[in-house]
Parts: sequence; C-alpha cells; structure tokens
Amino acid sequence: MQTEKSQTFKDKANRVMGISKEDAILTKSYIFVAFAALLLGGILGLIQGLNRAGLLELPSWLNYYQVLTAHGLILVVVLTAFFTIGYFYASLSHTLGGLLPKVRTMAWIGFGLKIVGFVLAVIPIIMGDASVMYTFYPPMAAAPMFYIGLALIVVGVWMCAFGAFIQVANWRRNNKGQHVPILAYFATGVFILLFFGSVPVAIEVIVMIIPWSFGWVETINVMVARTLFWAFGHTLVNIWYLTAVSAWYVVVPKIIGGKRWSDTLTRVVIIGLVVMNITGGFHHQIIDPGIAEAVKFMHVFMSLAIGFPSLMTAWAMFAVFEKTARKQGGKGLIGWYKKMPWGDVRFLAPMIAMIAFIPAGAGGIAQSTNQLDQVVHNTMWIVGHFHLTLGMSVVMTFFGISYWLVPYISNRVLTPQINKLGVIQTWIWTIGMIFMSGAMHWVGLLGSPRRTSFTTYGDNATALSWSPYLMCLAVGGTLLIIGVLLQVYAVVNMMFFAPKGETEFPIAEEEENASKTPYWTERWGLWIVVMLLVVAMAYVIPLTEFIVNAPPGSPPFKTW
Repeated sequence: MQTEKSQTFKDKANRVMGISKEDAILTKSYIFVAFAALLLGGILGLIQGLNRAGLLELPSWLNYYQVLTAHGLILVVVLTAFFTIGYFYASLSHTLGGLLPKVRTMAWIGFGLKIVGFVLAVIPIIMGDASVMYTFYPPMAAAPMFYIGLALIVVGVWMCAFGAFIQVANWRRNNKGQHVPILAYFATGVFILLFFGSVPVAIEVIVMIIPWSFGWVETINVMVARTLFWAFGHTLVNIWYLTAVSAWYVVVPKIIGGKRWSDTLTRVVIIGLVVMNITGGFHHQIIDPGIAEAVKFMHVFMSLAIGFPSLMTAWAMFAVFEKTARKQGGKGLIGWYKKMPWGDVRFLAPMIAMIAFIPAGAGGIAQSTNQLDQVVHNTMWIVGHFHLTLGMSVVMTFFGISYWLVPYISNRVLTPQINKLGVIQTWIWTIGMIFMSGAMHWVGLLGSPRRTSFTTYGDNATALSWSPYLMCLAVGGTLLIIGVLLQVYAVVNMMFFAPKGETEFPIAEEEENASKTPYWTERWGLWIVVMLLVVAMAYVIPLTEFIVNAPPGSPPFKTW
C-alpha cells in the first residue's frame, strides 16, 4: 500500500512538474543524435541523387555505393532507432511517473552500445571495405568490423527494449487491474517488435555472417541469410509506422482540440500490428527462386492483412478530424476541413504524413502482388515507395512530434517564428518528396534499375529516356536538403535557444461516453504467444527446407 501511495504521488508530481531533469537529458541525447543523423544522411542523399542524375561526378576516393550504404545505414537505422527510443522513453517517463533509475541506466548503456556500433560500422564504409548497402546481402561481404558494429547496435536496442519492459511491469505491479496508459501501451508494442523482429537479423549477423567474414567458415547459406534479414527488415518498416501511428492516435487529436476516438480500437490496432508484423518478410523475396509458392502466398496474405489495422486507423483519424471540426463550427460535406489548424506545424506535418500513407500503402499492395511486383521489382519504383513511406509518412510525423517534444524536454517553448519556419519546412519537404518519390516511381515503371550509379548503358535510347525523370529526382533531392537544414536548425533552436517556459506533453483524452476497454487487451503474454505461433507457421518449414536441402554455399565476394 505504501508503494502504491508513493507511486500515485510521484505520478501526480510528474504531471505537474513535467519530465525530470535526468529523463529529459536522456531523451534530449537520443533526439540530438537522431537529427544529427538526419543532417549527415541528408547530405549523403543529395550527393547520391545528383550522381544518379548524372549531374555530379564523385571523386576517385568516394564511390556511389559507399554513399548509398552510409545513407541507408544512417537514416534507416540511426535516425529511426534513436528518435523512436527517445520519444517513447519520454512517453514512459511522462505517463508512468518517471523512469526507474535502473531503466534509465539501461537506456544509457543502450545509447553507448549503439553509438559505438555505429562508429564501428561507418569506419569500414569510409575505408571502402563495406559497400554492401543497407541490406548487406551475402555473398557480398564487408569487413568484419562492419558486422560487429551492426551487432552492437542490435544489442543496444535490446537494452532499451528490456528497460521499457521493466518500466511497464513496475507500473502494472503498482497499479493492479488498471490499463497501461495508451502511449506506454504503444511503447510496449513497439519494443516487443524491436526485440523479436531483430532476433532473426542478430542470428544472421552473429551466427552466420561474422564467422564467414572472418574466414572461419568458407561458405554461407545465402537463402537462409536473406530470409533472416527480411524477417527483420519487413518488421522494421512497420515499427516506424507504429511509432508514427502513436502520435496520430494520441497526440494529434489533442493538438486540434479533440478527443481520442476509441481506446479499445487503438489497442486492438496495436495488437494486430504486433501479431501480424514479423510474418510477411517473404513478400520482399517474392521473385526469389527456391521458395515454395504456398509459402510466398502465406506471407503475401500476412503482409496485406496489415492493411486492416491501417484502414481502421484511417477511419478513426478522419472521424476525429470531422467530429472536432464540426464542434468548432465546420459546415458542409467537406467544408469542415477549414477548421483544422493548418498553420500549426504540430498538426500540419503529421496530417500530410497521413495523407501520404494512402499512396504509400497502395504501392505496398502492388509490391506484395506477384504479377505487379514482376514489373517493379529491383527498379527505382521500390526506392520511391520506400521514400514515400519512410520519408513522408514516418519522418514527417517525427518532424511534427519534434515541435512539441523538443521544447518539452528542454523546458522551452515553440515560438511563432519557429512554428512559421516549421510550416515552410513542411511544405518544402512535401514538394521535394513529391518530385523525388514521384520521379522514382515513374522511372521505375520505365525500367530504371535501383542500386546502380549513373550510366547511359552506351547511350542506349531507353536509358536516355530516363534522364528527365532523374533530373526531377535531383530537383527533389535539392529541395529535401533545404528541408533538412531548416528542420535541424529548428530542433537546435528549440533545444538550446528558444525562450524558457513550460510546454505541454499533448495526450488526448477519451470521449466522455467511451465504452470501457476490455482487460484482455492487457494480456501481452497471450499476444506474444500468438505472434510466435504465427511466425513459426511462416518460417519453420521454409527455413528447415533451406537448411536440410541447402543450395551450394557461397564464399565471400567483394563486387566493388
């Protein structure tokens, strides 16, 4: 009883006083690294785009594939991981009464492991010994240090995941029978996926690739390696998506002056995404030989099934928008949209991100369909789809979050000037991404391959016809680097130079007449078992086949 009272007092004090200094420094460090990665990755992206369009000749000491590998690693792994962990640790601190000291220590250990791992992975890239790209497919082989760095990044993520589990378990122990606050519930789902989703790639890197890259074993089973990677890669995409969805459901309604639509629906969406996520990796290998059609069909079904929680989210969010706008005097079939706070960057950025997810999701459906994927597989279409999902739906939501999260953890305020700058940045980023992603999609349909530097293939007429679209790609990339510079400036300003003051951590309340959320939604042990059963159904048979009837193994190759 004493513990419960002290916990309740601590919870109230935290809500009144805001985040503790120690927790704020932790999140601030994670967010700072995330936006430093955005700056570096954005510069590399511009270099890559200009080179691909034939506008920039790289020096002899820097090749296209070095830039491509670094760009992918920095933005896909560093930016997303550090932002996601920083954001959710601030959420856990705010909603669960402050981080436990041991949890904070685990997050700092994870921070250190990820930084060291990133440095170890980048060194061989700079030296030209790891131009294997983000997917690092065998039989291409990097220097062993690259893979050791990746392994440390994964262990660092695990430290943060287990820290979050300890924090939530402690709260549940002290608040028996209560529902975990919704942002902490989102965090639980995300960290479950981060842990279980990264187990396959950890096995691939630690058990298979590192001994192979050192020369301790002569060959590697390429099919098993690719399969383990995509069990992780497919999940990682949806971890970013689930992080963005948390802000859509919980934060955006508060910013527009509305209420959360349904607590039960929100938790069911989280459970659905967790259970169905890891299964689906084979749809990234839909063209690969050696995989039974029945297995591919199952993975395609599971990939498409993720569309159901997405449709539930779209319905719920636009219902919130219309309901809130009509309460504020919005009229007409679509005229209510004028009541939305379009001049508030905290709403504008995630709203455009949500809209962008409509074509992004449609593109994902195309790539999950065998006949359609035959047209676009390994073309620039895939890169365009990736930039639409990550570069718009996810990263723009992260930008919107930053305009209240950074002032909150820094005891500062969002000034009208920075808000206006954020609105300008949002539109520049949107236009840049439309140019770049749109051009990538279109030129992919015309057959332009992905993962290749600029070439006209001996002035082949088909290759020359791609040039106008690649110019649009370069224009988009130039606009995007302007957006990167503006965003990084805004974050640094809000973190260190904005006026001191209190900023709210925006969490929307439920509707007054909301139905009671059933407690079975809290049975995470059950949902993890269901998830593991689904994963076993999807992977045990094909992996057994790849191992028992293994194709000839491959020695390492350096192809650059």
